[in-house]
Amino acid sequence: MSGLRTDLYELRMAASYLRRGMTDRATFSLFARRLPPRRGFLVAAGLAEALTFLEEFAFDAADLRYLRDVGGFDQPTLAALSTLRFTGDVWAVPEGRVVFADEPLLEVTAPIAEAQLVETGVLNIVTFQTTIASKAARCRLAAGDAQLVDFAFRRTHGIEAGAGVARASAIAGFAATSHVEAARRYGLAPSGTMAHSYVEAFPDERSAFRAFATDFPDNPIFLVDTFDTPAGVRAAVDVVAELGLTGPLGVRLDSGDLAALARQARTILDDAGLTHARIVASGSLDEAAVADLVAAGAPIDAYGVGTKMGVSYDAPSLDSAYKLVAVGDRPVLKLSPGKATLPGPKQVFRDAAGEADVVARRDEPAPGDREPLLVPVMRDGRRLEPVDPPEEVRAARRRLDADLRWLPEPARRLTDPTPLTVTVSPALRALHDRVAAEARRGGA
Repeated sequence: MSGLRTDLYELRMAASYLRRGMTDRATFSLFARRLPPRRGFLVAAGLAEALTFLEEFAFDAADLRYLRDVGGFDQPTLAALSTLRFTGDVWAVPEGRVVFADEPLLEVTAPIAEAQLVETGVLNIVTFQTTIASKAARCRLAAGDAQLVDFAFRRTHGIEAGAGVARASAIAGFAATSHVEAARRYGLAPSGTMAHSYVEAFPDERSAFRAFATDFPDNPIFLVDTFDTPAGVRAAVDVVAELGLTGPLGVRLDSGDLAALARQARTILDDAGLTHARIVASGSLDEAAVADLVAAGAPIDAYGVGTKMGVSYDAPSLDSAYKLVAVGDRPVLKLSPGKATLPGPKQVFRDAAGEADVVARRDEPAPGDREPLLVPVMRDGRRLEPVDPPEEVRAARRRLDADLRWLPEPARRLTDPTPLTVTVSPALRALHDRVAAEARRGGA
């Protein structure tokens, strides 16, 4: 992973630390300052890929030549960067856990230059996948028993984002993805039907359906809305009868009044004895549209959700931050209005009743039977669990399933949610007040 995958100011700060012999271990905390609009919770995601970024972070000869040409980086600094690797520790909330504003998702402790240089990459990976997983989880809540399929790849913001969306949506409970490479990488079910172009390429709809079902007889899904949806469903029924298909199959609706068309399709399929045929709906869907279809009693078995999930259409950004909270044994903080931070390494304690989370000092004992959320995941630059991308996704999904069952209804609801209360422990509050007073005296 190229060391140039960072912002220039990170490199300049790191160079300044190195020139001054500043090698103290520093702790940085990554958290969301506030929840996006219409969100009652976030889903932690991206940790495993952030750890890979940390393990692979390095400067090669081409990187160093470029920095030399940029200017401002002397030979001793370039020499130091040539051997720099991340050697720090990471504590983090496991992927799939539900989190809220002002709770650390992860904390990095490393020699200050290392911890500074990796800020941009870690923040990018965790923020992006957390944003998408949080949106996708709302879709999962809306869909009830119906399956969800990630259709977002063609609309994600950049080709590299597509795999991240597939991964994050799988954590949130999506059953499959259209993204073939992501399916292979993360052990997901690949899913694909046909496009309108395929139907249009044949002389008529029946010819297209016949060709597709002949080539892919196992679970063909017929796209039936290219010309007229009810007629398309009847054409699919005729082809199924003609070819003698008896296995899994279905139709996909991609336009129009999906609830009404799904009812018509269900009637046509059932009258033909195809009660096992599934109905898949797609077309500008998100949690609100899916919830409306479920509320209307639409007989839809699966939803293909693309653009609005893949770009988190209604809340495309997350106000996340990666802030210095300790240098050596010295806790530090910011007092900037609207951007103040809590000092020192931290822990989050959660109670089973879902009354409130408590942000505390990491060295505090757990109050009562509260569960600590942050766990050590990396030591001396090496992750503590083996790399297994498919299992990482499956484990995260299991955690989210459990947390969504735990999550109080006001935070879980799709409209006007109320997030869980997050409080600060007395010990952390006392530390904050002391460090803040010292900072004000020092800045006077």
